[in-house]
Amino acid sequence: MIRIIIAEDQRMLLGALGSLLDLEEDMEVVGKARNGEEALALVKQQNPDICIMDIEMPLKSGLEAAEELKGHPCKVIILTTFARSGYFERARKAEVSGYLLKDSPSEELANSIRIIMDGRRVYAPELVDMAYENENPLTEREEQVLKLIAEGKTTKEIAKQLYLTNGTVRNYVSVILDKLEVSNRIEAISRFKEKGWFK
Repeated sequence: MIRIIIAEDQRMLLGALGSLLDLEEDMEVVGKARNGEEALALVKQQNPDICIMDIEMPLKSGLEAAEELKGHPCKVIILTTFARSGYFERARKAEVSGYLLKDSPSEELANSIRIIMDGRRVYAPELVDMAYENENPLTEREEQVLKLIAEGKTTKEIAKQLYLTNGTVRNYVSVILDKLEVSNRIEAISRFKEKGWFK
């Protein structure tokens, strides 16, 4: 019997997923969590084979929980509406066993669980394509600058924090806008967020 925990903050979806998987003869849902923290506690308590997690949940996201479970015998499947390359990248680094989209057919989930129990990984095909098309174009330093901009820091404050001159920071900003193909700092932040590139 494959023992499963589901973490999903939308109650109706949590209930529906639980019922669907319980209909499978070789699967049993042993716990339901509404956020990443509850999921981690349930994994410790129940020792399941599989933990299915949404990404955007309160207290702790599915990706943060997956990062904490890296190396744990429980296999993590991310089930989300977000086909974002940055999220996918983080999930791969956390060594999740699956990354599936919520709009895929329900029997696909059960089949994916069985494939993962056989020791293989399952990623939604559109994500694999996207990962190759959508690499984060910014260097580590440019990313640092953008993060500080997102925190509301001024050019002067950024320069001071990163030991750079104001001119160098301004150069970084124009390179960032260029690479992200946007015209101002606000658009740069939202484009970066939208792609899921903020770590």
